[in-house]
Amino acid sequence: MSGNGHKDIIRLPGVNNTDITLFKRFPFSGGRRNVQVIRWEVYNLFNHTQFNGIDTTARFAATGEQVNPTFGQVTSTRSPRVMQGAVRIVF
Repeated sequence: MSGNGHKDIIRLPGVNNTDITLFKRFPFSGGRRNVQVIRWEVYNLFNHTQFNGIDTTARFAATGEQVNPTFGQVTSTRSPRVMQGAVRIVF
């Protein structure tokens, strides 16, 4: 590799995820056992876009022109908001 540019000239923004779990526990049979009737989990609550990859392949013509039309564009993202609900019984 030649040139005087820094090796990490292209960086991605940081990851900004907020995860939350809500549940309600109902004890029964002397308090040792309980039932979580409602359990709701949300991952990436605010659904921020998380960029995962950028096309960093710069290709140049013999004249010195950069010829890769997707250079610097986002190529992939992380998972979007995910939600799940459950009923849980603990013995």
